[in-house]
Amino acid sequence: MNNPFSLEGKKILVTGAASGIGRSVAVEASKMGATVVLVDLNKERMKETLGLMVEGNHQTMAADLTKSENLEQIASQIGGLDGLVSCAGVGLTLPFKFCGEDDLKRVMAINFYAPVLLTQTLVKRKKINKNASIVYMASIDGTVTGHIGNSIYSATKGAILGSARSQALELAPRGIRVNCVSPARVNTPLIKRDNISEEQVKANMQLYPMKRYAEPEEIAYYIIYLLSDASTYTTGSNLVIDGGFTIA
Repeated sequence: MNNPFSLEGKKILVTGAASGIGRSVAVEASKMGATVVLVDLNKERMKETLGLMVEGNHQTMAADLTKSENLEQIASQIGGLDGLVSCAGVGLTLPFKFCGEDDLKRVMAINFYAPVLLTQTLVKRKKINKNASIVYMASIDGTVTGHIGNSIYSATKGAILGSARSQALELAPRGIRVNCVSPARVNTPLIKRDNISEEQVKANMQLYPMKRYAEPEEIAYYIIYLLSDASTYTTGSNLVIDGGFTIA
C-alpha cells in the first residue's frame, strides 16, 4: 500500500540530534524508513539517540556548527541528502534592558547563522538532492508572538523565518522545499533553565487551552510530514504548533 508519509530510501540530516526535538526527529524518521545523519556536539548523547532508533546505516557526526570548518567537514563527509532538519539551538530569557552585545551575537550565531550557513554550504557543494526538503526550527516567539525576556531569542527565530521564505523561492526551481515549524513550549531541556522555576512552568501551562506543553515527538510528527512526499506542494510555509495558545 502506498504511504505518502514514508521516508523509505531517503537520507535525512538532523542537527541537535542528541536531545529534545532533534532526537525525536531522528528516532521517528528512522521508524519511517529514513537513513539518518545525526549531528550534535555531544557524542555520548548522540549514541543514546542511536540506541533508540530503528537499525539502519545511520551516521553520527560531532560538530560545532558555529565553526565554518566544521560545516565544510560535514559537507565533505556525506552524500546527497533528501532532507535537512535544523533543530540545534539555545534559549535565553533576559529582560531587554540587560541584553548585551555578546548575548545577541552568541544566540544569533547558534540559532540563525549556523543553520543558514549549513544549508548554504550543502547547497553550494551540491549535497541537497532535487526535490529534497529543508526544515528549520523557528518558534511562535518572533514569528507570531512575543514574550517578556525573549527579545534576543525571538529575533533569531524571526530571522530564520525571513531567510527560509527567500530560500524557498530560490530553491523551488530544483523542487527543493524550505519550511519552518514554529512550536510553542515543548517539554525539552531548552525550557528547563535555572532562572525558570517549576512553579512558573506549571503556571504558564495554564495559559494553554490544552493545559500542557507539547511533547518532542508531537513536533517531530509534523517535521516528518514536511520531509515526506505528502508535502510536495508545501514550501515557504511556517507551521504553527501551539496547542491553541495563539488563539486563546
